[in-house]
Amino acid sequence: MRPCAFAIPGDHRQKTGGYIYERRLLEELQASGRDTRHIALPAAAASPDQPDALRAEVAKTLADLPDDRPLILDGLVFGAMRTVDLARLRCPVVAMLHHPMGLEDGLTADTARRLLAQETANLAHATRIVVTSPHTRDTYVRLGAAPDRITVALPGYDGPRDLPRTDAGPRILSVGLLARRKGHDVLIRALAQVAELDWTARIVGKTFDPAVQDDLAALIDALGLSDRIELAGELSDAALDEAYRTARIFALATRYEGYGMALAEALTHGLPIVTCATGAVPGTVGDAALLAPVDDPDAFARHLRSLLVSHTERDALSARSRALGRALPRWRDTANVMGKVLDGL
Repeated sequence: MRPCAFAIPGDHRQKTGGYIYERRLLEELQASGRDTRHIALPAAAASPDQPDALRAEVAKTLADLPDDRPLILDGLVFGAMRTVDLARLRCPVVAMLHHPMGLEDGLTADTARRLLAQETANLAHATRIVVTSPHTRDTYVRLGAAPDRITVALPGYDGPRDLPRTDAGPRILSVGLLARRKGHDVLIRALAQVAELDWTARIVGKTFDPAVQDDLAALIDALGLSDRIELAGELSDAALDEAYRTARIFALATRYEGYGMALAEALTHGLPIVTCATGAVPGTVGDAALLAPVDDPDAFARHLRSLLVSHTERDALSARSRALGRALPRWRDTANVMGKVLDGL
């Protein structure tokens, strides 16, 4: 098995989809017996606006790698690097891409164009590209990446499947960073439209943007839902697993996903899902979800109402969800895909 290096910015044990993916991939590559060196880059290496001194430091760290050891490079770092610095690397680069930085929600038009242009230029200097979904593969092909250089390695899930659910009442669960892209504001507005029904909701996720957290808390208060919607923050693995098992509906009003690991986890728990028809979401949830347009709280509310009042519809979606969840790969499968890419260089 060919040795490699894996460069990840900041604390790779953070509980976000991208970091969970890269941490588990790193662990499984090492567990398989592959010599995989973890290169812990500064967290700010993921920022497109990092200072020049940091850019130079990151570029030197990566340029010092031996030319016969492939480098798996985190997608945020890959997108943030100057093309000239990436071109100077002697080692083969496997870009580990989740979605283009320029498609992140809330960017100005000029910033989005600048980031997309830089990442597009950088694609020419990736020996191979590994992405997390067929949708993301198609996105990078549209940006000019050669299809034969792209491999899809779906995220894994190693937790139990088909566990019996605990009916704790009409609980609605949403899991995602407190960031604008996750659309929690849309979910809250939709819940306000079904306030006459019996339900409680938990929004689980660490704070990415404190201003977003403040806005969400203010919106919940303004709509008179403080006793029904909880901003639960980040939970331990055990507590999150319990939240999935005791939920009746999973809801995520996301504005874009390159895959959607929280949605996949909802499938493994057999939860009926309400989410949005955007990015890789339809391909992830298949026929186990009701899909609303992005930024449409009225449509989202109609779907929530349907599942809250119809036991039959919930059961039908739940059965489809369990079937899809059983078929999801495990992390060793994800690592096997990456291993074949490395050994084929």
